Amino acid sequence: MPEKVVALTKEISHLTGTGLKSIHDVTRRTKTIAINAMIEAARIGEKGRGFAVVAEEVGKISEQITEIAVQLETKLKARVGELDAHGHTLIRAIRGTRLIDLSSNMIDIIDRNLYERSCDVRWWATDAAVVDALQAKSPVEGETRDRNRCGDRYTSLADHASRRLAVILNAYTVYLDIWVADLSGKVVATGRQNKYREALGRDVSKTEWFQSALKTKSGDDYAVSDIEMNPVFRSTVATYAAAIREGGLADGKVIGVLGIFFDWAKQSQTVIDNVRLSEEEKRHTRCLILDAKGRVIASTDGKGVLTESFSLKTEEKTSGAYTDSCGRVVGFFRTVGYETYVGLGWYGVIVQEVVQPGEAPTSNHAPARLRMELDRTEALSQAAHRLAERNGEALPDDEVLFGGMAPQPRIDLGKI
Repeated sequence: MPEKVVALTKEISHLTGTGLKSIHDVTRRTKTIAINAMIEAARIGEKGRGFAVVAEEVGKISEQITEIAVQLETKLKARVGELDAHGHTLIRAIRGTRLIDLSSNMIDIIDRNLYERSCDVRWWATDAAVVDALQAKSPVEGETRDRNRCGDRYTSLADHASRRLAVILNAYTVYLDIWVADLSGKVVATGRQNKYREALGRDVSKTEWFQSALKTKSGDDYAVSDIEMNPVFRSTVATYAAAIREGGLADGKVIGVLGIFFDWAKQSQTVIDNVRLSEEEKRHTRCLILDAKGRVIASTDGKGVLTESFSLKTEEKTSGAYTDSCGRVVGFFRTVGYETYVGLGWYGVIVQEVVQPGEAPTSNHAPARLRMELDRTEALSQAAHRLAERNGEALPDDEVLFGGMAPQPRIDLGKI
């Protein structure tokens, strides 16, 4: 691991610094001894002349050792600093490349998943039960019908279409529901009527997916909306839609729209939670899916979905990595689509703090919140006690002070 190389470099720097400091201490003491010896030799006179020569040489050797130590320290600092810089550069390069690969894999899984959704909606729009439910709503040209008999038959076919959709949903668990809407935008059949009762009869004429599907030129085309919070499901969905055409033919007259609602919240979370990161990495890494506008549509911490705009520095590149202003490494990869699915300009993004071995990540929000709460509680307790002492009153019991919820003993947050 490059991180271990950097850690060893710092350790070598520390050991070298400690050793050189010891050398300086020794030479300083040697100099002091040599000076004292020369003074003592001068005091003795002629008899101390030979000793003075030795003391002088010891002083010179001490100075030479000091000079060598200073030069060694200067050179080592430069080399170790250079090695440390190269080590960090290597770390960022390796980490950046890895995060790009993981981002690519993450968005590729999303693309493959959504490609299947684009196939499903076009296929199911041609289902006989779905087509018959809408064709029965208006008389065939030149044919007259009894109004009541026609209405009964239409209701029966709509119910049959709903049952057919229910069968599909039992097999395709990634969807929340499937709706059939007529040309006016009224939902006439759904696959989960018992679960989402407000869906049947709902007006979807103003929705983007309905209007876009009506404008498709053939049965080979489909419409897709940005990720949104659907009020019926109370969850984020990816909505795919296709025009329902007479006879289920690709060039048939449009008679309605089929909308399928992909369970984006659950399925996208599964994808980003299973990015190949170690448990240690997961503690200081955030995986994101961004839409074409930079809006967060999925995140491993569940925060900012549909509300946060992430400022991604792509520099007009489809993939890359960089270090942000907080020192975190950011890797990204723009969708390239899959098969006939061209993608929606989304990005897979991974943001990772650079944590040295033995260090704790700074983004551990839970302990921070707990610390704030404990500090606030303790501060309130101490303030109340000081006020009571100043007024000469009996000290309030913590259980009374906090309404039956006495503050708990202080927790060692370093062990959390």
